[in-house]
Amino acid sequence: MKDLKHICQEACTIAQEAGQFIRTERQNFKMGAVEIKSFNQLVSYVDKTAEELLVKGLSKLLPEAGFITEEQTIATEQKEWMWIIDPLDGTTNFIHNLPVYSVSIGLMHQNKVKVGVVYEINHNELFYAWHQGGAWLNGNQIHVKTNAELEKSLLATGFPYYDFKAMEQYLNTLKYFMKNSQGMRRMGSAAVDLAYTACGRFDGFFEYGLSPWDIAGGICLIEEAGGIVTDFAGKGECVFSKSIVGSSSALYPAFSKVIQDNFGE
Repeated sequence: MKDLKHICQEACTIAQEAGQFIRTERQNFKMGAVEIKSFNQLVSYVDKTAEELLVKGLSKLLPEAGFITEEQTIATEQKEWMWIIDPLDGTTNFIHNLPVYSVSIGLMHQNKVKVGVVYEINHNELFYAWHQGGAWLNGNQIHVKTNAELEKSLLATGFPYYDFKAMEQYLNTLKYFMKNSQGMRRMGSAAVDLAYTACGRFDGFFEYGLSPWDIAGGICLIEEAGGIVTDFAGKGECVFSKSIVGSSSALYPAFSKVIQDNFGE
């Protein structure tokens, strides 16, 4: 049996080291270093080097594990244990010097995320969780909110930025929540949105068009903080589903129903 607590603690250190590199590089970062992978998909040497640091550290920590990475600095090889990492979630924020971006790490075993780490660099906030070990922020245990009423909720989302096929359904959902909650927020980092939901800053978060590395770490955080995470259709184990709903168990029925009603799933 793996010592998930130890693995989580070591992964936290590795995430912080990558975060320190990102923080240092931001001081003299120039727009000329930006590359365009595809429409609205930006990257720079900072993402790639940070990913290399993560891969190097995590490979030593768990040599038998494979990787799923955003920048593909290592080939994906399916194994029993898989690291799923985003070296810089919120690259567009980073490029424009908007201080909300993070390092995200998830460790998955047989399609279940067992360890999650999200390091929000600018506020030096380290969120982490391991299976049956609870969720934590800088040494203090965190929990999702207990509120069950949409009208009393602060909700988070991510705007579609390349996949616009469900734009009408998304805008209808957004319109409902705008009228029936205490407000909507868009931070620009799904990993941060999930971490903020885990610690009760947000009551719930939803988005579509995501990739596994955006959400793997955050899924573990919410689940270990007492919440529920599914895809838009209400199915768990949603790392690869490209849609996500995360909230407290109290709010989830009302929150997810609005999304399912609008997206027809």
